[in-house]
Amino acid sequence: MPQQKPLILVVDDDPALVRLVSLNLELDGYQVLTAAGGSAAIDLIQKDQPSLVLLDVMMPGMDGFQTCQRIRDFSGLPIIMITAKGGVEDVVHGLDIGADDYVTKPFSITEMLARVKAVLQRAKFPQETAQPPFVSGQLCIDFAHHQVTLAGEEIMLPPTEYRILCLLARNAGRVITHDQLLTEVWGKEYRGDTHILQVAVARLRKKLGDDSANPKYVATRPGIGYTLRKPKDTTPGTTDLVACARGSDDRPRQ
Repeated sequence: MPQQKPLILVVDDDPALVRLVSLNLELDGYQVLTAAGGSAAIDLIQKDQPSLVLLDVMMPGMDGFQTCQRIRDFSGLPIIMITAKGGVEDVVHGLDIGADDYVTKPFSITEMLARVKAVLQRAKFPQETAQPPFVSGQLCIDFAHHQVTLAGEEIMLPPTEYRILCLLARNAGRVITHDQLLTEVWGKEYRGDTHILQVAVARLRKKLGDDSANPKYVATRPGIGYTLRKPKDTTPGTTDLVACARGSDDRPRQ
């Protein structure tokens, strides 16, 4: 049975740019949906469940930032923001509210396709071995079900944040350098881009209820990297495993 092609949603109010991007995505083997605004994009995401969204910042009505925030209310779907040249503030804000990556206008088609491929690759959950859940305090990572819970409540993490947390958990108590995290999570071409890492870690901490000044879970080693505090007892007890399993079901996840 042939593998289904990834479905990409292109959201932009510029018809010429939409045609150009759509054509090149199709030539590269993707299926494409298009929307001229945020509201239409939300409807298509809920109906067709695309693999990734290319989302322009500057749109009338619901702009790209508002659309990104709406998407993050219900989905961890990968999002690449399309920002204006020199729009550093747009890049920072987009990453802060949950975008996975960005391209800056005017961009080359080669760059755009490379970023789409890289983000889709990151969105794939790795095949897990029979590894027991990681439990530290109220935090539990159920590797088998790709699920994170805090105090028994499931936390929705986009693939990038989930990969960061899993990498730190598998190396709990050890410092993982910035470049190690960037290479493992984003790819070697992102080595040195500590800002994108810092923003993703900040989002992750916020969802874990963590305080960077006095962290319960993710601690910073200034100028070096991050570490996930090692549990005092690394063997989960029955109560912890029950709490960890709470909410584990067969619901589809985006």
